[in-house]
Amino acid sequence: MASRFRLGLIINPVAGVGGAVALKGSDGVVEQALALGAVPMAGEKTRKALEPLLPLADQLEIYSVAGAMGAELAAEMGFQVRICYQPAQLDTSAADTEAAALALAEAGVDLLLFAGGDGTARNICTVVQDKTTVLGIPAGCKIHSGVYAISPAAAGKVIAQLVAGELVSLTEAAVMDIDEAAFRQGVVKARRYGEMRIPAELRYVQNVKSGGKEVEELVLDDLAAYVATQMDDDVRYVMGSGSTVAAVMAELGLDNTLLGVDVVENGELIASDVTASQLLELVQGHACKLVITLIGGQGHVFGRGNQQLSPAVIRAIGRDNILLIATKTKLKQLAGRPLLADTGDAELDRELQGLIPVLVGYNDYVMYRLGLEDV
Repeated sequence: MASRFRLGLIINPVAGVGGAVALKGSDGVVEQALALGAVPMAGEKTRKALEPLLPLADQLEIYSVAGAMGAELAAEMGFQVRICYQPAQLDTSAADTEAAALALAEAGVDLLLFAGGDGTARNICTVVQDKTTVLGIPAGCKIHSGVYAISPAAAGKVIAQLVAGELVSLTEAAVMDIDEAAFRQGVVKARRYGEMRIPAELRYVQNVKSGGKEVEELVLDDLAAYVATQMDDDVRYVMGSGSTVAAVMAELGLDNTLLGVDVVENGELIASDVTASQLLELVQGHACKLVITLIGGQGHVFGRGNQQLSPAVIRAIGRDNILLIATKTKLKQLAGRPLLADTGDAELDRELQGLIPVLVGYNDYVMYRLGLEDV
Protein backbone atom coordinates (compact mmCIF):
# COMPACT_ATOMS: atom_id res chain seq x y z
CA MET A 1 0.00 0.00 0.00
CA ALA A 2 1.32 3.44 -0.93
CA SER A 3 2.26 5.66 2.00
CA ARG A 4 -0.14 8.39 2.97
CA PHE A 5 0.60 12.06 2.32
CA ARG A 6 1.62 13.62 5.64
CA LEU A 7 -0.03 17.03 5.91
CA GLY A 8 0.98 19.25 8.82
CA LEU A 9 -1.71 21.65 10.06
CA ILE A 10 -1.47 24.66 12.36
CA ILE A 11 -4.28 27.15 12.95
CA ASN A 12 -3.69 30.46 14.68
CA PRO A 13 -7.15 30.60 16.33
CA VAL A 14 -7.14 34.40 16.72
CA ALA A 15 -5.64 35.31 13.33
CA GLY A 16 -7.38 38.30 11.77
CA VAL A 17 -9.60 38.88 14.78
CA GLY A 18 -8.80 42.61 14.80
CA GLY A 19 -9.68 43.24 11.16
CA ALA A 20 -13.46 43.60 11.22
CA VAL A 21 -13.33 45.86 14.28
CA ALA A 22 -10.85 48.25 12.62
CA LEU A 23 -7.84 47.38 14.81
CA LYS A 24 -5.78 46.62 11.69
CA GLY A 25 -4.19 43.54 13.14
CA SER A 26 -4.38 41.10 16.01
CA ASP A 27 -0.96 41.43 17.63
CA GLY A 28 -1.47 42.44 21.25
CA VAL A 29 -5.13 43.41 20.80
CA VAL A 30 -6.95 40.07 20.89
CA GLU A 31 -8.85 40.76 24.11
CA GLN A 32 -9.80 44.24 22.89
CA ALA A 33 -11.01 42.83 19.57
CA LEU A 34 -13.13 40.15 21.23
CA ALA A 35 -14.61 42.74 23.59
CA LEU A 36 -15.63 44.77 20.52
CA GLY A 37 -17.54 41.78 19.18
CA ALA A 38 -14.96 40.29 16.80
CA VAL A 39 -15.59 36.68 15.79
CA PRO A 40 -12.52 34.48 15.09
CA MET A 41 -12.69 33.18 11.50
CA ALA A 42 -9.41 31.26 11.10
CA GLY A 43 -11.12 27.94 11.82
CA GLU A 44 -13.78 28.44 9.15
CA LYS A 45 -11.18 29.52 6.60
CA THR A 46 -9.19 26.39 7.38
CA ARG A 47 -12.35 24.32 6.88
CA LYS A 48 -12.69 25.81 3.38
CA ALA A 49 -9.08 24.88 2.65
CA LEU A 50 -9.57 21.30 3.83
CA GLU A 51 -12.87 20.67 2.03
CA PRO A 52 -11.23 20.00 -1.39
CA LEU A 53 -9.20 17.27 0.37
CA LEU A 54 -12.19 15.30 1.67
CA PRO A 55 -12.39 13.05 -1.43
CA LEU A 56 -8.71 12.23 -0.83
CA ALA A 57 -9.03 11.64 2.93
CA ASP A 58 -7.95 7.99 2.64
CA GLN A 59 -4.72 9.11 0.96
CA LEU A 60 -3.52 11.49 3.65
CA GLU A 61 -2.94 11.80 7.36
CA ILE A 62 -3.01 15.13 9.15
CA TYR A 63 -0.29 15.84 11.70
CA SER A 64 -1.51 18.65 13.89
CA VAL A 65 -1.83 20.43 17.23
CA ALA A 66 -4.32 19.56 19.95
CA GLY A 67 -7.49 21.63 20.26
CA ALA A 68 -8.32 24.75 18.30
CA MET A 69 -4.87 24.88 16.71
CA GLY A 70 -5.88 22.20 14.20
CA ALA A 71 -6.59 18.69 15.46
CA GLU A 72 -10.12 19.43 16.66
CA LEU A 73 -11.32 20.73 13.28
CA ALA A 74 -9.53 18.07 11.23
CA ALA A 75 -10.98 15.24 13.31
CA GLU A 76 -14.45 16.77 13.16
CA MET A 77 -14.21 16.82 9.36
CA GLY A 78 -13.37 13.11 9.32
CA PHE A 79 -9.64 13.16 8.61
CA GLN A 80 -7.21 10.78 10.27
CA VAL A 81 -5.27 12.95 12.73
CA ARG A 82 -2.03 12.47 14.61
CA ILE A 83 -1.36 15.00 17.40
CA CYS A 84 2.27 16.10 17.54
CA TYR A 85 2.04 19.02 19.96
CA GLN A 86 -0.09 19.85 23.00
CA PRO A 87 -0.33 23.54 24.07
CA ALA A 88 0.10 24.06 27.80
CA GLN A 89 -3.02 26.21 28.09
CA LEU A 90 -6.24 27.03 26.27
CA ASP A 91 -5.17 30.55 25.24
CA THR A 92 -2.35 29.75 22.84
CA SER A 93 0.50 32.06 21.90
CA ALA A 94 3.14 32.73 19.26
CA ALA A 95 5.44 30.46 21.26
CA ASP A 96 2.95 27.62 20.73
CA THR A 97 2.95 28.28 17.00
CA GLU A 98 6.74 28.08 16.88
CA ALA A 99 6.91 24.95 19.03
CA ALA A 100 4.17 23.27 17.00
CA ALA A 101 5.81 24.14 13.67
CA LEU A 102 9.13 22.70 14.84
CA ALA A 103 7.43 19.52 16.08
CA LEU A 104 5.62 19.03 12.77
CA ALA A 105 8.74 19.69 10.71
CA GLU A 106 10.69 17.19 12.81
CA ALA A 107 7.84 14.66 12.38
CA GLY A 108 8.62 14.73 8.67
CA VAL A 109 5.44 16.24 7.23
CA ASP A 110 5.37 16.50 3.45
CA LEU A 111 3.86 19.98 3.66
CA LEU A 112 2.99 22.28 6.55
CA LEU A 113 -0.34 24.05 6.02
CA PHE A 114 -1.01 26.94 8.38
CA ALA A 115 -3.77 29.50 8.83
CA GLY A 116 -2.87 33.00 9.93
CA GLY A 117 -1.40 36.28 8.81
CA ASP A 118 2.08 37.70 8.40
CA GLY A 119 2.80 37.37 12.12
CA THR A 120 2.05 33.65 11.96
CA ALA A 121 4.25 33.27 8.88
CA ARG A 122 7.07 35.00 10.77
CA ASN A 123 6.70 32.64 13.73
CA ILE A 124 6.82 29.59 11.48
CA CYS A 125 9.72 30.92 9.41
CA THR A 126 11.74 31.42 12.62
CA VAL A 127 11.83 27.69 13.33
CA VAL A 128 11.08 25.94 10.03
CA GLN A 129 13.31 27.79 7.54
CA ASP A 130 14.15 25.08 4.95
CA LYS A 131 13.13 22.05 7.04
CA THR A 132 9.89 21.52 5.10
CA THR A 133 7.60 22.98 2.43
CA VAL A 134 4.85 25.28 3.67
CA LEU A 135 1.66 26.94 2.43
CA GLY A 136 -0.43 29.57 4.17
CA ILE A 137 -4.20 29.88 4.37
CA PRO A 138 -4.91 33.64 4.36
CA ALA A 139 -6.69 34.33 7.65
CA GLY A 140 -4.97 37.43 9.04
CA CYS A 141 -5.44 41.17 8.58
CA LYS A 142 -2.02 41.58 6.98
CA ILE A 143 -1.06 39.30 4.10
CA HIS A 144 2.08 40.84 2.61
CA SER A 145 4.04 37.57 2.49
CA GLY A 146 4.36 35.45 -0.63
CA VAL A 147 3.82 32.16 1.23
CA TYR A 148 0.01 32.39 1.13
CA ALA A 149 -2.51 30.97 -1.31
CA ILE A 150 -4.81 33.54 -2.91
CA SER A 151 -7.76 32.13 -0.95
CA PRO A 152 -8.52 29.28 1.48
CA ALA A 153 -10.06 27.18 -1.31
CA ALA A 154 -6.99 27.76 -3.49
CA ALA A 155 -4.77 26.38 -0.73
CA GLY A 156 -6.86 23.21 -0.75
CA LYS A 157 -6.55 22.87 -4.51
CA VAL A 158 -2.76 23.08 -4.40
CA ILE A 159 -2.57 20.41 -1.71
CA ALA A 160 -5.04 18.20 -3.59
CA GLN A 161 -2.64 18.28 -6.54
CA LEU A 162 0.21 17.19 -4.29
CA VAL A 163 -1.81 14.42 -2.62
CA ALA A 164 -2.89 13.14 -6.03
CA GLY A 165 0.75 12.89 -7.08
CA GLU A 166 0.70 15.64 -9.68
CA LEU A 167 3.99 17.33 -10.49
CA VAL A 168 4.13 20.67 -8.69
CA SER A 169 7.32 22.71 -8.72
CA LEU A 170 8.70 24.35 -5.59
CA THR A 171 10.04 27.84 -5.11
CA GLU A 172 11.24 30.18 -2.36
CA ALA A 173 8.85 32.94 -1.24
CA ALA A 174 9.42 35.94 0.99
CA VAL A 175 8.04 36.26 4.50
CA MET A 176 7.10 39.88 5.11
CA ASP A 177 5.57 41.68 8.08
CA ILE A 178 4.85 45.22 9.13
CA ASP A 179 5.01 47.19 12.35
CA GLU A 180 1.39 47.00 13.58
CA ALA A 181 1.76 49.94 15.96
CA ALA A 182 2.87 52.14 13.06
CA PHE A 183 0.23 50.51 10.83
CA ARG A 184 -2.52 51.69 13.21
CA GLN A 185 -1.14 55.21 12.79
CA GLY A 186 -1.38 54.95 9.00
CA VAL A 187 2.30 54.20 8.37
CA VAL A 188 3.40 51.08 6.50
CA LYS A 189 6.83 49.81 7.55
CA ALA A 190 7.27 46.46 5.83
CA ARG A 191 10.32 44.28 6.42
CA ARG A 192 11.54 41.01 4.97
CA TYR A 193 12.11 38.33 7.62
CA GLY A 194 13.28 35.45 5.47
CA GLU A 195 12.07 32.91 2.94
CA MET A 196 10.26 29.60 3.04
CA ARG A 197 9.76 26.93 0.42
CA ILE A 198 6.27 26.77 -1.12
CA PRO A 199 4.53 24.98 -4.01
CA ALA A 200 5.07 27.10 -7.12
CA GLU A 201 1.50 26.82 -8.42
CA LEU A 202 1.33 30.48 -9.38
CA ARG A 203 -2.34 30.42 -10.29
CA TYR A 204 -3.19 29.70 -6.68
CA VAL A 205 -0.36 31.38 -4.74
CA GLN A 206 -0.13 35.14 -4.34
CA ASN A 207 2.76 37.48 -5.09
CA VAL A 208 4.46 39.55 -2.44
CA LYS A 209 2.57 42.83 -2.10
CA SER A 210 4.08 45.71 -4.03
CA GLY A 211 4.98 48.66 -1.86
CA GLY A 212 6.03 52.23 -2.39
CA LYS A 213 4.39 55.38 -3.66
CA GLU A 214 2.48 55.36 -6.94
CA VAL A 215 4.81 56.76 -9.59
CA GLU A 216 2.07 57.96 -11.95
CA GLU A 217 1.27 60.95 -9.75
CA LEU A 218 -0.30 63.03 -12.52
CA VAL A 219 -2.54 60.15 -13.59
CA LEU A 220 -3.51 59.61 -9.96
CA ASP A 221 -4.41 63.28 -9.61
CA ASP A 222 -6.60 63.12 -12.72
CA LEU A 223 -8.28 59.95 -11.49
CA ALA A 224 -9.00 61.50 -8.09
CA ALA A 225 -10.33 64.69 -9.65
CA TYR A 226 -12.74 62.72 -11.85
CA VAL A 227 -14.09 60.69 -8.93
CA ALA A 228 -14.69 63.90 -6.98
CA THR A 229 -16.67 65.45 -9.84
CA GLN A 230 -18.88 62.34 -10.17
CA MET A 231 -19.96 62.11 -6.53
CA ASP A 232 -23.73 62.53 -6.23
CA ASP A 233 -25.62 64.35 -3.50
CA ASP A 234 -27.32 62.32 -0.76
CA VAL A 235 -25.26 59.23 -1.55
CA ARG A 236 -23.02 57.69 1.08
CA TYR A 237 -19.58 56.91 -0.32
CA VAL A 238 -17.68 54.18 1.48
CA MET A 239 -14.02 54.99 0.94
CA GLY A 240 -11.78 51.93 1.06
CA SER A 241 -8.18 51.81 2.20
CA GLY A 242 -5.00 52.47 0.23
CA SER A 243 -3.09 55.34 -1.32
CA THR A 244 -5.20 55.48 -4.50
CA VAL A 245 -8.39 56.09 -2.52
CA ALA A 246 -6.43 58.46 -0.26
CA ALA A 247 -5.79 60.60 -3.34
CA VAL A 248 -9.56 60.99 -3.77
CA MET A 249 -9.94 62.02 -0.14
CA ALA A 250 -7.15 64.56 -0.58
CA GLU A 251 -8.96 65.95 -3.63
CA LEU A 252 -12.07 66.32 -1.47
CA GLY A 253 -10.05 68.05 1.24
CA LEU A 254 -11.06 65.46 3.84
CA ASP A 255 -9.05 63.66 6.50
CA ASN A 256 -8.38 60.08 5.45
CA THR A 257 -7.70 56.83 7.26
CA LEU A 258 -5.06 55.42 4.93
CA LEU A 259 -5.39 51.88 6.23
CA GLY A 260 -9.02 51.99 7.28
CA VAL A 261 -12.48 52.71 5.87
CA ASP A 262 -14.20 56.11 5.97
CA VAL A 263 -17.68 57.26 4.90
CA VAL A 264 -18.40 60.49 3.01
CA GLU A 265 -21.76 62.10 2.23
CA ASN A 266 -22.45 65.47 0.56
CA GLY A 267 -18.79 66.36 0.67
CA GLU A 268 -18.49 65.77 4.43
CA LEU A 269 -16.74 63.05 6.38
CA ILE A 270 -19.54 61.46 8.39
CA ALA A 271 -17.63 58.47 9.83
CA SER A 272 -13.95 57.67 10.16
CA ASP A 273 -12.06 54.37 10.53
CA VAL A 274 -15.27 52.37 10.95
CA THR A 275 -15.70 48.75 12.00
CA ALA A 276 -17.68 46.21 9.99
CA SER A 277 -20.72 46.50 12.25
CA GLN A 278 -20.64 50.32 12.23
CA LEU A 279 -20.35 50.30 8.48
CA LEU A 280 -23.30 47.97 8.03
CA GLU A 281 -25.47 50.33 10.10
CA LEU A 282 -24.30 53.28 7.98
CA VAL A 283 -25.09 51.68 4.62
CA GLN A 284 -28.36 49.87 5.34
CA GLY A 285 -31.34 51.84 4.07
CA HIS A 286 -29.19 54.43 2.25
CA ALA A 287 -28.07 54.99 -1.31
CA CYS A 288 -24.40 53.99 -1.21
CA LYS A 289 -21.36 53.49 -3.40
CA LEU A 290 -18.04 51.89 -2.60
CA VAL A 291 -14.78 53.45 -3.81
CA ILE A 292 -12.05 50.86 -3.64
CA THR A 293 -8.71 49.98 -5.19
CA LEU A 294 -6.66 46.81 -5.50
CA ILE A 295 -3.47 45.71 -3.81
CA GLY A 296 -0.57 46.27 -6.17
CA GLY A 297 1.21 43.11 -7.26
CA GLN A 298 -1.46 40.82 -5.77
CA GLY A 299 -4.70 42.06 -7.29
CA HIS A 300 -6.86 41.52 -4.22
CA VAL A 301 -9.88 43.83 -4.10
CA PHE A 302 -11.54 42.28 -1.04
CA GLY A 303 -10.11 40.28 1.83
CA ARG A 304 -6.72 41.91 2.36
CA GLY A 305 -6.54 44.74 4.90
CA ASN A 306 -10.20 45.73 4.44
CA GLN A 307 -12.16 43.16 6.44
CA GLN A 308 -14.42 46.01 7.51
CA LEU A 309 -15.99 45.45 4.08
CA SER A 310 -17.80 42.34 5.30
CA PRO A 311 -19.97 40.18 3.02
CA ALA A 312 -23.06 41.80 4.55
CA VAL A 313 -21.71 45.28 3.78
CA ILE A 314 -20.75 44.39 0.21
CA ARG A 315 -24.18 42.85 -0.43
CA ALA A 316 -25.92 45.90 1.06
CA ILE A 317 -23.99 48.19 -1.29
CA GLY A 318 -24.30 45.93 -4.34
CA ARG A 319 -21.85 45.00 -7.09
CA ASP A 320 -23.20 47.66 -9.44
CA ASN A 321 -22.32 50.34 -6.89
CA ILE A 322 -18.64 49.41 -6.62
CA LEU A 323 -16.29 51.97 -8.16
CA LEU A 324 -12.93 50.26 -8.61
CA ILE A 325 -10.07 52.70 -9.24
CA ALA A 326 -6.44 51.99 -10.18
CA THR A 327 -3.80 53.28 -12.55
CA LYS A 328 -2.94 51.28 -15.66
CA THR A 329 0.53 50.71 -14.20
CA LYS A 330 -1.04 48.98 -11.22
CA LEU A 331 -3.11 46.74 -13.50
CA LYS A 332 -0.11 45.94 -15.71
CA GLN A 333 1.75 44.69 -12.63
CA LEU A 334 -0.73 41.80 -12.57
CA ALA A 335 0.58 40.54 -15.93
CA GLY A 336 -2.90 39.43 -16.96
CA ARG A 337 -3.82 37.70 -13.71
CA PRO A 338 -7.41 38.36 -12.59
CA LEU A 339 -8.45 40.62 -9.74
CA LEU A 340 -9.32 38.65 -6.64
CA ALA A 341 -12.10 38.62 -4.05
CA ASP A 342 -11.59 36.61 -0.87
CA THR A 343 -14.49 37.92 1.20
CA GLY A 344 -14.83 34.79 3.34
CA ASP A 345 -18.19 34.06 1.67
CA ALA A 346 -17.74 31.69 -1.29
CA GLU A 347 -21.18 32.48 -2.72
CA LEU A 348 -20.46 36.20 -2.67
CA ASP A 349 -17.06 35.65 -4.28
CA ARG A 350 -18.87 33.87 -7.13
CA GLU A 351 -21.44 36.67 -7.40
CA LEU A 352 -18.62 39.21 -7.76
CA GLN A 353 -16.95 37.30 -10.60
CA GLY A 354 -16.86 38.65 -14.13
CA LEU A 355 -15.66 41.67 -16.03
CA ILE A 356 -15.74 44.88 -14.02
CA PRO A 357 -15.02 48.45 -15.16
CA VAL A 358 -11.91 49.95 -13.61
CA LEU A 359 -11.45 53.72 -13.61
CA VAL A 360 -7.83 54.30 -14.66
CA GLY A 361 -7.82 58.05 -15.38
CA TYR A 362 -10.05 61.05 -16.03
CA ASN A 363 -13.22 59.49 -17.51
CA ASP A 364 -11.03 56.60 -18.68
CA TYR A 365 -12.24 53.08 -17.97
CA VAL A 366 -10.94 49.62 -18.88
CA MET A 367 -12.70 46.27 -18.40
CA TYR A 368 -10.85 43.74 -16.26
CA ARG A 369 -11.79 40.30 -14.96
CA LEU A 370 -12.57 39.90 -11.28
CA GLY A 371 -12.35 36.42 -9.82
CA LEU A 372 -11.28 32.93 -10.80
CA GLU A 373 -14.12 30.65 -11.78
CA ASP A 374 -12.76 27.64 -9.89
CA VAL A 375 -11.22 29.20 -6.76
